[in-house]
This record gives sequence, structure tokens and C-alpha cells, in this order.
Amino acid sequence: MLLSPVTNKPYRNDAIIGNSSMLAALGANGELYRLWWPHLDIPQHIERMRIGIWLDEQQQTIWLDDPDSWHHQQRYIDQTNVLRSTATGMRLPLQVTTTDFVSSECDLLVRHYELTNTGTAEMEIRFVCYASLTIGENRFYNTVTYDSQVDGLVFFRHTYSFALASANVCTGYTCGDALPQAAAGDLIGNRIAMASDGAICWELSIQPGQTVSLPLYLTAGHSIAEAIRKMRVAKERPVQQWLAATTDHWRQFLQQLPSLPLADERIRRLYERSILVFALVSDKQSGSIIAAPEFDEAFTRCGGYAFCWGRDAAYIATAFDRAGLSAMSRSFYRWTLLAQDPDGSWQQRHYHDGRLAPSWGLQIDEGGSILWGMHQHYLSTHDHTFLSEIWPAVEKGAAFLLTRLDPQTGLPLPTCDLWEERVASHTYSAAAVWAGLRSAAAIARELQKQSQVQLWSEAAERLKAAILSQTVNQRTGTFYRGRRLVVDYPTYLRAREAGQPVECETDEKGYTTYFIEYDEVMDISLLGLTVPFGLLPADDPRMSATADAIELTCTSPFVGGIRRYQDDSYIGGNPWILTTLWLAQFRIKQGRFSEARQHLEWAIAHSTSLDLLPEQVDRQSGEPAWVIPLTWSHAMYVLTVHMLHDAGEL
Repeated sequence: MLLSPVTNKPYRNDAIIGNSSMLAALGANGELYRLWWPHLDIPQHIERMRIGIWLDEQQQTIWLDDPDSWHHQQRYIDQTNVLRSTATGMRLPLQVTTTDFVSSECDLLVRHYELTNTGTAEMEIRFVCYASLTIGENRFYNTVTYDSQVDGLVFFRHTYSFALASANVCTGYTCGDALPQAAAGDLIGNRIAMASDGAICWELSIQPGQTVSLPLYLTAGHSIAEAIRKMRVAKERPVQQWLAATTDHWRQFLQQLPSLPLADERIRRLYERSILVFALVSDKQSGSIIAAPEFDEAFTRCGGYAFCWGRDAAYIATAFDRAGLSAMSRSFYRWTLLAQDPDGSWQQRHYHDGRLAPSWGLQIDEGGSILWGMHQHYLSTHDHTFLSEIWPAVEKGAAFLLTRLDPQTGLPLPTCDLWEERVASHTYSAAAVWAGLRSAAAIARELQKQSQVQLWSEAAERLKAAILSQTVNQRTGTFYRGRRLVVDYPTYLRAREAGQPVECETDEKGYTTYFIEYDEVMDISLLGLTVPFGLLPADDPRMSATADAIELTCTSPFVGGIRRYQDDSYIGGNPWILTTLWLAQFRIKQGRFSEARQHLEWAIAHSTSLDLLPEQVDRQSGEPAWVIPLTWSHAMYVLTVHMLHDAGEL
């Protein structure tokens, strides 16, 4: 298990549960790793929560997350976001089944433990829960106290409070320095501590073959009183009622969507799971969509994922619309009005409240993608009131794109690429800007804004001409990844000595930027010219040659699948789910359905045991890797399934 060196927490989230305002991530062993509330991006409040079993004869607590003591299995209850984890004891005759879910009615995390004695003798055990909360993502100035009103622990700091208790009557507790006490099975009863951790326990007697129930509840509030009040509400109803209501909610959520008959059970199951994931990563208060539940909160190996990227979300919202989730798509585009900068731009990524998240420069494809996505949403809903609502943002957004076109080349000025790794006039970004301008013109046409229709349509045509005249490698008949690639000085010198076209610019402070004129690396994003943006048809010889070159150079040699680009090194240079499905979509556009189906099958085969799609697949082992789940992966899966279904190929 790969652990963050800062948090000592696994990078990999194996499962998620939630209700669109509370989101939790768990491991394959059933351990609760992370909890976000009241939004899905920040703050994250859990440092560690461990469950253990104490028996007198063992003289130690056996933690349920210990792989040497338990055999773990896990699954979602069908058609729900309710997770069921089973731990079968290898050192003691006990099976513990945990049903984890967040109530669909309120922000209540339920962890229902059912303990079965699989032996032949009565068992007297102490069930121990240790919890350490970094409330508001802060380890300092937290307080934990035992509260007799809830017969449990209350954690609080500033504007956040949490109550942790069971429907069962507890028999012991401690506050502060709790892990050694919990491990020893002896809680000393310290009632309050200015600390982040505490523990609580219950005595259970289990006859052979008997199953006993222990529901554990975690409530959240913006005050101690609110957290306590919610805990009282939680205890008023049997845990089975909370479970039944949440199970019914998720099944009704799926049933109200348009039917998509899918004969292949694997395709159907992963499609349903994708829809359920969409509901968990879409903030019901703001409409924002996170790229993924965060897994590297210390940013030790990446720049973080629990943000909203306009580009990712445009693909995702388009998948929402295809799946019948147009209300969620509409909420997202309403959120984009909040996230737009005064100059009309949409920057790289944002928090749920629309504020700019940690960033490293403008990505011009973000704004183009959002404008394109807005028009796609309209084409799906034909709702003119939506166009009127977004028109001021469209007008500003298109005007900003025009300011970013280089008067010399006609291409967008150099900005960061969609992978956030290099600066250039990227061909994909240019296609996104073209699609944004075309979409803005189409929206203006619907609203009878004739002057803007002409202005943006003509600008789009000029940009298309620039793309076709300046980004095609005449020697290979394929597209360059970009023009005017920013490089360091040694790379510039090597290119110049090799006779490659180079240039440099010096700014007003004397700093010099070095450029290589052509970026020839094959990159999956070049398919964006056809799918989704439609600048060229799939049968265009230049697009066909580019797609074939991408497949030749970017296919991972051992496990298959498509890397982002041929010399990709991020997290080792693995194939990605979304890139493989991107090629599948292009092959569908070409009518090469058998190849498209093979790429779809590859994605399905490399989903997790819970039908979650990762960002990447390990290039050596073929195991799901890095981010799990990635929302963009699930969106590309849904879009690919619909494309194949529409073509009569499913």
C-alpha cells in the first residue's frame, strides 16, 4: 500500500459514499480514510478512524484494518451508493460486516456493524472505535469531549462540530492520547482534552452462531448544539430505517432516468455505477463538480484533484445530459457564472464556491470548453430560458477568447496545455477555442444577437484556417501537438544546433523565453479536433493518420490501453481510461466499431472490483492506479456507451 510520506495515509481511495454534500472515502479493508463536509472539495476532517476488537485472552486490540488478522471483501449493494465490507477473522472466530452509507435525507454518516460468532463458544468482546479528526484540515486547537447527552464523543473546532456515538450504550471512553489506550483495550475515562483524538467502546456478548448489531453514527454541524441535535435525530430511528430509506433513494434515482437497454451485464453495471458516481461528486449546493475525491491532500505527488476544472466538467456535464441528468448539468453551468473572472475568462480550476484554486497559469481550453458545453446542454434540453440566463457570461467569455488570438499566427497565444505540463499554442486548445466561438455564435443566433453571430462566426472561421494551415506536419500528414513550445535554454540550444526552427523573446524586465517552433509529440488530445469538437470529420486523411499514429506510439506495450502521449512519465507513464475511451470514440466516428468495442472492453476489464474507473492503469501489473474514481473517466465511459448504442452496436 502506497502511503503519503506526510499524512501516512493511503493515496488510493477504494470506495466512496455520500449524498452530494457529505462525501466519504474508504479503503478496501473498510477503513474510513477521508470525510468532506459540507462541500465535496474542502475541508476534509478525518485523520484516522480505526475499529478494533478486544478479547481478554488476546490481551490486545485486533484492528479490523489489519491484513494479517482479517480477510476482507467488499461490494456495493446493487444500484446504490451503500457499501458493504466483510471482515472474516483469521485469528478469532468472528465475522464483522460493515454497512457504510451517508443518509439521503441528512448529513449523517452511518457505519452499521454486524458481528457474527462463527465459533462454538460464547464470545465476550469489547468493540473499540478510535477516531482522530483534523477538523477543517487543521491539527491544532481541536477539542474532544465525552457528552452524556449523546452518550458519545463530540469533536469541535471553530465553525465545525462532529458527534460520534452509537444506538448502543457505551461502556467506556477517553479523550486525548487515545490510540495507546484503544490498542490496550483500556480507556481511562478522560472526559475532555484539547486534542484531536478520542476513543469509545462497547461490551458485547455473542453466542455461537449469533449476530449482534452495533450502529455507529457520525453527525456534522456548524455548532456543538447542531451536531448533538442531529445525533438525537439519528438515534430516534432504527438503523434499518436509515438504510432502507437510503437504498430506496438510490434505486429511485436510477429508475427515474431514461432507459438505456444494455444486453451486456458488465456494460450495464458499470454504466449504473458511473451514474451513481456522478451523484456523489456533484455538489448539490453549488453545482460544482470535482475531478475526483482528494487522495493526496499534502500535494506530495500531484497538484490535487478535489477541484472543478471547467474542461473536465464540460465533458462530464455532457455525459450528464446524455444520461438524463440535465438538472445536474444545468446546476453546473449556473456555477460557471460564479466562477467566471471579470475579464470573461475561466481560469484553470476552482473551489466549489467559484474562487480560484491553486493554479499555475491560464489554460485557454477551459473557457472554450465551457462555452461549447453550454451549447451542448442547450441542444439536449432546448431550453431558451437557459440561454438567456447564461448570455452575459457567453458574451464576456467569447470576447475574452478573441483577445487571446495571436494576430501574427491566428492561433491562440501560448498557454498551459490540458495536461498542465507545458506552454505552447496547442492544437487541442485551439480546437477548444474554435468550438467555444462557434458555440457562442450558435447561442447568439438563437437569441437573435446578429452582430455577435457574425463577429464570432468569422473569428471561428479564421481560427480554423489557421489551425489547418499551421498545425499540420506536411512531412507526416499528421497534426503537430502545438506550435511555439516553451522550453528551457539547453533544450533551445540543442534544437537550434540540430537545425530546428527556434525563437526567443525578452520581456520588459529582461527575462528571455525560448521556443521550439513545432511540438511533434503524438498526444491523444489531438483527437479533440474531431471528438468532441467537430472541427474536422473522422474520415479526414489528416485525422485518420493522426489517430493511427497515436495508437502506434501511445499504446502501452505490456498491458495495452492508451497513454496520454508517447513520452508520458507522470506516475510512471501509465495508460489512462479516458484516453483509451477517447480513441474508442474516434473509431466510432470512423465506423470502426469492432476496434471501438475492444477499447471499451479494455476499460471495463481495468475497472476496480467495485466497478469504479481509475484515472490510470499500472503499466506493469494492469491494476487500477492512482486516482479512484476519476469523474472524467466515468464521463468518457458513459459517452462511449451512448455512442455505441446510438450506432446500434450494443
